[in-house]
Amino acid sequence: MADRFEPMPEDWQRALAVVAHPDDLEYGCAAAVATWTDAGREVSYLIATRGEAGIDTIAPAECGPVREREERASAAVVGVDVVEFLDHADGVIEYGPALRRDIAAAIRRHRPELVITLNPDDTWGGTYWNTPDHRAVGRAVLDAAGDAGNRWIFPDTEAPPWNGVRWVAVAGSNSPTHAVDVTGGLERGVRSLVEHRAYIEALTDQDPEAYARELIEGSAREAAARFGGHPAIPFRLFRF
Repeated sequence: MADRFEPMPEDWQRALAVVAHPDDLEYGCAAAVATWTDAGREVSYLIATRGEAGIDTIAPAECGPVREREERASAAVVGVDVVEFLDHADGVIEYGPALRRDIAAAIRRHRPELVITLNPDDTWGGTYWNTPDHRAVGRAVLDAAGDAGNRWIFPDTEAPPWNGVRWVAVAGSNSPTHAVDVTGGLERGVRSLVEHRAYIEALTDQDPEAYARELIEGSAREAAARFGGHPAIPFRLFRF
């Protein structure tokens, strides 16, 4: 098949996942993270905001700590111990040098070979408009992966330059190229999303577990058609 997904690279040890909000990684990508940590790889999370503007019924000062706790719990489900927050303002993240610097500094600290982020395109599937935060962070990650290796760009970061990023994998892309078989990680991918109970309960009247299972398993089954029948999480892979 001409449109068959290629397998994601496996010759790496450390990854850093960088997204805008708590829960961004749990909408599918976490199942891949569970698969990778099972194989002994190290994955760390960097979240640009605390998601404080994400629940209409909870004021930001209260919401931020709730969503941070949910994110740390969801990360633990898939074997991630390190979760950092940048404290950019939820909903109004600005693309620019300040954001690129924060992400480049984290890449230099964590020294990943693989960096993971979320769809920076204008739309989801050409139909639904993407949020400004997703667009800003996704684009900044792609730029910061190169910035991190240039000693003349952001020379004042604590850690020295790191030019070891080999790939940036974009989850939720409109044009995915690669995928991960998540047969072994799918159940934990579902449970990681369920940990965002306060967010899900504000989003839908559906039972959180039923909501998460339908969404995550349905997405993985859909991707299986292009990946040898195996439940999969697709990515668009950029090489550096």
